[in-house]
Amino acid sequence: MYHHSGSVARQTAGSAVGVLDPAASTAADREAIHFQRCTWCGTAMYHRLLCPVCQGSDLRTERSEGVGTVRHSTIVHRNTPAARNVSLIEMAEGFVVRGRVMGPPIGIHSGDRVRLSTAKDPVRGEPVFQLVDEPYRAWT
Repeated sequence: MYHHSGSVARQTAGSAVGVLDPAASTAADREAIHFQRCTWCGTAMYHRLLCPVCQGSDLRTERSEGVGTVRHSTIVHRNTPAARNVSLIEMAEGFVVRGRVMGPPIGIHSGDRVRLSTAKDPVRGEPVFQLVDEPYRAWT
């Protein structure tokens, strides 16, 4: 039988407090992406309660360097006055996060390297990235 007590809940949720409760983090930490890593199998994940690989609940919070690669990008015209992009970014640590890449939506492609920006999407609260370097595209 499961018995809920405040002290036990705090100990088990202590490692995810910075991820799930942004008010608990400092101002510098709010500008970074925090992710979890399973202590059993080492899988990196973003905003999860259980490890998707081993179903373990012992997750530790780590801070990402903020560097990643665009895996998929799409242009959305719905519910917005201007076109915007929605991208899946694979971070260097091994987890995938959904966010927006600054720049013209037509100019963002899979494989582009990005870095986390200090800006956040004002409407959706998703992370915003900027292109690290302009890739060489001979025909576009």
